[in-house]
Amino acid sequence: MGPRVVYVHGNGNKVRPELLKSQWDTALFGRDMAEASRMAYWAPVRHPEPVPDFRPDPVDGRPEPAAESRARADRSGPEAPEEFVARTLDEARHEAGGHGPDVRAGAQDGALAGWLRDMTYLADTLAHAGEGEEPGAALPLEALPLPRPGRTGLFRLLVEQAFKDVHAYFFGGAGPAMREVVAEALDGPDGGPLVVVGHGLGAVIAYEVLTEQAREVELLVTVGSPLAITEVQDQLTRPPAVPAGVAAWRNASDLRDLVALDHTLRPEYAPEQRITDLLVTNDSTDHHGIAAYLAQHEVRAPVQRLFDHGAG
Repeated sequence: MGPRVVYVHGNGNKVRPELLKSQWDTALFGRDMAEASRMAYWAPVRHPEPVPDFRPDPVDGRPEPAAESRARADRSGPEAPEEFVARTLDEARHEAGGHGPDVRAGAQDGALAGWLRDMTYLADTLAHAGEGEEPGAALPLEALPLPRPGRTGLFRLLVEQAFKDVHAYFFGGAGPAMREVVAEALDGPDGGPLVVVGHGLGAVIAYEVLTEQAREVELLVTVGSPLAITEVQDQLTRPPAVPAGVAAWRNASDLRDLVALDHTLRPEYAPEQRITDLLVTNDSTDHHGIAAYLAQHEVRAPVQRLFDHGAG
C-alpha cells in the first residue's frame, strides 16, 4: 500500500470538496493525486453551502478587490482597533447562541481574546506601514502592495472571518463535529505511510484528533498554524506535546502571517527533536494563503520524497 495524505483546511467557508482537494494537490504535488489524497472537509459544520467555484477566499489569501474593501471602509467609517475587537467578540458570542463564556468580559484578558487583540493591532500597524515621519525608514515587516484602506480592510476581514470559526470550535460547540470529520478522513486504507497537512485552524483540529487517537503518522505538516500561541494552547483538551504516533512534525509559517503570531512550537511541544520549525516566505496577498505555503520547497520536498520512496 502506497503513502497517502490527508488535508485539513482552515478557517472560513470553502469551495466544494473535490475542487478544494484538487487545488491542494496541485499546489503540493503539481498534479492530481486521485485516491492517494483526501480532504477532511469540515466547512459544512459551519457553512450550509460551499463557496461558488473560484470565488476569492479572503482567509486563504485571495482577498476581495482593494476597491471593494475601500468602498466598504468608506461606508462604515473608521473604526478603532479597540472597537473592532469588542464588536468581533460580541458577534462571535452571538453567533454561538450566547452559549459559553462571556468572551467580551470574562475572556478579555485571556483565551482567544488575546490572540484576536494581537492580530488586530498588528494588522493596524501594517496598515500604517510606509506612512512614518522618516521617509525611507526601514520597516520591520513588509507592507502589502495595496493602498492603506485596502490593507486595513483586508486584514480586518481576515481577522473577523478567522476568529468566528475558531470561536465556534473552542467555545461554540462545533469542535466535536469538526474533529469527527477529520477522524473519518483519517480512516482510509491502512498499510502505507500517512501524511497529515493542516492549515490554520485545520492544524489545530488535526493536532487534537491525532493527540486523541495516537494514530501512526509518518509526517505531520502544519502551515500558518496558531498552535504556538499561548491563548490557543490554553484551550487545548490536553497539554501541548507531539502526538504519540507522529514520527516527524514540520511547522512552517511566514513572519507576516497574522494567524501564526508565534512561530516556534519546539519550546512547548515535547519531544522537541521531532519538530522542525520553519520560517518561509508566503507571498500571497495576506501571507496566510494555503497555495503559497504548499508551494514552498521546505514544505513540499519532505512530502514528495516520502511519496517517491513509497512508490519505488
